[in-house]
Amino acid sequence: MRGRPRNRIKLLRVNMFCREAGLEQDSASARRTLTPFSAYPDVSPVLIISTREGRQKFPPLVWFGELPVANYEQLGWRDASHICHPPMDRLLKTSPTHSISVNEESSGRVLDQSDRRFVRKVTQVGSTPATYTLPIGERVMQTPVDIGADISKDYVNVSCATHVFPNAKLLNRRAVLLAWLKRLPAGTRIGMEATATYHELLASLAHRLGLVVYVLNAKDVHHYAKATAQRAKTDRVDAALIARYVAKEHNQLHVWYPACPAQRQLQRLMRRRGKLTRTRASLRSSLQGVPSLRSDLRALLKHFDSLIAKLDTQARALVSRNVEREQAFGRLDDIPAVGNAVGIALLATLERWALPRANSFVAFLGLDPRADESGTRHGRRRLSKRGDPELRRLLYTAAMSASRTRVWAPLYQRAIARGLSRVQALVVLARHIARTAWSIYTHKTQFEPARVQNS
Repeated sequence: MRGRPRNRIKLLRVNMFCREAGLEQDSASARRTLTPFSAYPDVSPVLIISTREGRQKFPPLVWFGELPVANYEQLGWRDASHICHPPMDRLLKTSPTHSISVNEESSGRVLDQSDRRFVRKVTQVGSTPATYTLPIGERVMQTPVDIGADISKDYVNVSCATHVFPNAKLLNRRAVLLAWLKRLPAGTRIGMEATATYHELLASLAHRLGLVVYVLNAKDVHHYAKATAQRAKTDRVDAALIARYVAKEHNQLHVWYPACPAQRQLQRLMRRRGKLTRTRASLRSSLQGVPSLRSDLRALLKHFDSLIAKLDTQARALVSRNVEREQAFGRLDDIPAVGNAVGIALLATLERWALPRANSFVAFLGLDPRADESGTRHGRRRLSKRGDPELRRLLYTAAMSASRTRVWAPLYQRAIARGLSRVQALVVLARHIARTAWSIYTHKTQFEPARVQNS
């Protein structure tokens, strides 16, 4: 970037200056006074003012890197050329009249890096002064930022939406993550995709330190990448994309908070149970047409049933350890067609997420219809399927049993009479079971068959 600086020089806040950098304030020419916001033991803050009287009023340290402060509209986060008085050889290079050579410009860095004092970040320059401070050594930033994290089993790639710090690749280990998170200010927003259990360590540590955590649906991030014409997909690019997503969409996101140990264990047990159930059904469907393996298939299915029963026993024992949880499970278990597995899954979800309305719970489970309309076109409505697929499957299974009970059968028959297919009618029934479970759990009431028949 070249060209003559503007006559009116805008000087915005520099993080700090050394004590020897004396800058006198000229109140007659001051357009705005910016209050300093931090001071470390070895430095003292200095008031920086705007003036119309040109650069001769100021020492050379007010020029940032290759770019004078006058070009504040184009100056983002850059390396500061000076936080102390520079030597005279550097002064010529950083003055606004110095033309950057081709070699200097192509190298990406004009200044000599021999003195580490000159490698610092500065506040973003703009019409309104920002209040970011950046880590110098082990010191921390002061103003919240938006951070994206792409997490794998062994590594965590982090990126900042405003480029306050460069992208980093951290080990997914408690000590490393904790040391990095302690450098961030309270209130910083950090987003990450849900990745089985790999994201739980970073999310729990960040929440404990006062950060705002968002655990994102990977499907949403994938569509956001398409909408922003993302060309590449790497861990570093994904981290930057998540940071951008959090910075722009955090008002529409739900803040994550950690589950208690019992809730976490219940969720894991039910998730593993669902995995076993789906694997059992897949094996049965695949091998039942092979007569020579019929005996082996029966033995294998019997073993799967034994494993599923053990998981149910462990989950039931975990529920019975807490009196209030046991009472809530008893009320849910009174609902016809809601058995041990469905009742525990509903209990774990309702206890984990406090939802204000029954319709919110239905939408959380992904059982709400999604409209598909444009102009005069009215497309077919489909389920959003946004929530936990295992609980949605359990509710559909419960609806299949409920359609044959005396309490729920009339509701199912009415749905069929309206012209709905069998699957659609079962979804309607599953939705009613979810609403009933939310009401019983939230208001701590008992199941009343009359209310179902009158709905």
